[in-house]
Amino acid sequence: MPRLGTIKEATDVLRETFGHAKFRGGQREAVAGVVAGRDVAVLLPTGRGKSLCYQVPAVVAARRSGGTTIVVSPLIALMQDQVAHLNQRGVVAAALHSHLSREQSAQVVDQLLGQTLQLLYVSPERAATAGFRRLLGRVNVALVAVDEAHCVSQWGHDFRPDYMRLGELRTVCNAPVIALTATATPRVLAEVAERLELVQPTVVRGDFRRPNLRFVVRHAASAVHRMLLLRAELDAADLRAKRGQGRAIVYCSTRKTVETVAKALRAAGYPVGYYHAGRTALARDRAQRSLTASRTRILVATNAFGMGIDMPDVRVIVHYQTPGSLEAYYQEAGRAGRDGEPSRCVMFFGAGCMVTQRRLASGSSGSLAQQRHRAESLATIERYAFAERCRQVLLCEHFAPDDTHPLCHDCDICEPKDALDGAVQQPAARTITTLPEQALDTIVAAVDRLSRPVGKRNLARALRGSQAKSLSRGGLLTLPQYGELKEYDEESVVAAVDGLLADSRLARAGRKYPTVWIPGKPVRSPRATREPKPDRQRVRTSGVGSIAPELDRFRKRMAGKLRWKAYMVFQRKAILAIDRERPQTLDDLAKIPGLGPAKIDRFGEEILALVRRHSQLEF
Repeated sequence: MPRLGTIKEATDVLRETFGHAKFRGGQREAVAGVVAGRDVAVLLPTGRGKSLCYQVPAVVAARRSGGTTIVVSPLIALMQDQVAHLNQRGVVAAALHSHLSREQSAQVVDQLLGQTLQLLYVSPERAATAGFRRLLGRVNVALVAVDEAHCVSQWGHDFRPDYMRLGELRTVCNAPVIALTATATPRVLAEVAERLELVQPTVVRGDFRRPNLRFVVRHAASAVHRMLLLRAELDAADLRAKRGQGRAIVYCSTRKTVETVAKALRAAGYPVGYYHAGRTALARDRAQRSLTASRTRILVATNAFGMGIDMPDVRVIVHYQTPGSLEAYYQEAGRAGRDGEPSRCVMFFGAGCMVTQRRLASGSSGSLAQQRHRAESLATIERYAFAERCRQVLLCEHFAPDDTHPLCHDCDICEPKDALDGAVQQPAARTITTLPEQALDTIVAAVDRLSRPVGKRNLARALRGSQAKSLSRGGLLTLPQYGELKEYDEESVVAAVDGLLADSRLARAGRKYPTVWIPGKPVRSPRATREPKPDRQRVRTSGVGSIAPELDRFRKRMAGKLRWKAYMVFQRKAILAIDRERPQTLDDLAKIPGLGPAKIDRFGEEILALVRRHSQLEF
C-alpha cells in the first residue's frame, strides 16, 4: 500500500493544524504506522486522543495526493461534532447520514467526487452497502478509519452486524486501514483484525492506568440505601448547588430507573436532567446541551449517552446499577476527570443489578456462544465487585493481561478509608444471593395471583413460608407459590423483587405505602364494579367545547407509540384539569395535578399545541 507521508509531516500537521506540540502516548506509534502505509490496530483508553491517530494522517495524505480519508463512525451526533471540530481548524470534512436532506447528501457526494474532501464520515450501515462501495471505486481513497472497532467483534460489548461487512471495503480501496477502540480484550482485538482483513497490522496498546481516577465499589442492598449512597457522592462533590465547578453522570441500566432516579434527585433539590433512547431527539439534545452548558450539573442516563462526549470537568461517574461488562464500565467511567484533576468512579453493586442484566441479556438475540460470552461478562464484573485486589490493576489486566501493572494506591481496596465511608453505613458484602430465572418467574406468578398489591417484604416472607400474622391479609397465605422460595434468605428475595421492579416485570402501586403489583393490571375495588368513576364518565360526556376527547385520543396515541398503558401517559384527572384551566405555557402545565416534570418535558409542547389549536377552533 502507498506511503501517505512522513512522521515529520505528521508532526508539522499536529502543531500547525491541531495546535499540539507533540504526540501523546501511543499516538506517535499509530500515526507513524499509518503514514508509512501500514494497517494499524489502536487500543487507547477513553480520552487519550484516538481521533488524532487518523485525522493527522488524513491531512498529511490530502496535502500530498488529494486523497480522501473515509471514517466509519457509529453515531450521527459524534460525526457532527467531529466534522464541526475539523472545519473550525480549516480541515475540509463532511458526513453522510440519515439526518441530511436529499439535496444535502447530493452536495456531499459532489464534494467527494470532486476530490475536495479531506475526510468523509459515514455510518457502518451506509459503508456496508454495495452502492457506497461503487462510489468509492470512483475516487482516490487515502485511508479507511474504523472508529469504535470493537463493534466488529461478536465478543465486543456493543456488537453491530453491519460492522462485520466493512472488510469488503478492501475490494475497492487500495489504502491502509486503521481500527480504533477504547475497550477491547485481546480476543476482541484479534477478531477485529480478522474481520477487517488487516494485513500484518501494527498493534498499538496504550497505558490503561488513570492515576487521577479513584475507583470505588459500594454494595447496596436496597433501593433506599442506593439513593442515600448516590446523594452522599453528589453532596461530597458539591453538586447540589445550581452553579459551581464540576459535573456528574449517573448511569442506569434501564430507562425506567433513569426517570425514577432523576425524579428523586430533582425532588431533593439537585440540578438534574435525564437522557435515554426512549426520549425524543429534541429532548435528548436539550438534556445534553443543558449539561454541556452547566445549566444542569447532573445527568442521569442509560448507556445511550456518552460516546464521543468530551467534557473536561466530570468529577463523578456513578453506576447506579452495575453494567453488563467490564468493557462497558471502563469506557463509561473513563469520561471522568479528562482534565487530569482528581475524580471518582463509583459502581453500586447488588443482587438486583445482576437480575436486571440477566434479564436484558435474555432479551437479546445471538448464538449460544454469544449468550455464554454475555454470561461470562456478567461473572467477570461480579468478581470485580467482590475482588480484594487493586481495582485499577484489575481493569488494566482485563485489557492488557500480559503486562505488569502497578498498584494505584488510591482505590477503595488500596486505600479503604474514604471520606464517604462513614457518611452512609455500608452493609456487609456477600449477604445477597442472586436468584435464578425460575425463582424470578415464581415471584411474578405469585404477584399475578394476588387480589390486591402487597408490600415486597411481606411477599418475600410468604414465598419463604412465613406464618406471620401480617400475611393473613391479601391472600398471601393461600398462594400456590407459598413457601416455594424457602431455600433463599429474605434479603435475597427482597433484592430479587427490587430487580424485577427495576426491570419493569413488576410495578410499584401506591405512594404513601409502596406495594408490588403487575404492570398495567387494574386494581379493582368492590365499588368500581357498581358505578363508574366520575372523571371517567365526564370524559365520555364532555360537550362540544371540551378539549377532553382530543386529549384522550392524544394519550392513547402516545401510549400506543411508547407501548405504555394509557394511564401511564397521564390520568383522566389531568385531562379534566387541562380542559378546565386551558394552560398556555409550560409553567401553567406545572400547576396541573398529575403532570410532573418528566411528563411535561416529554409531552408538554404537544399538549400546549393541542390546547392552542382547539382554542382557535372555538372562535
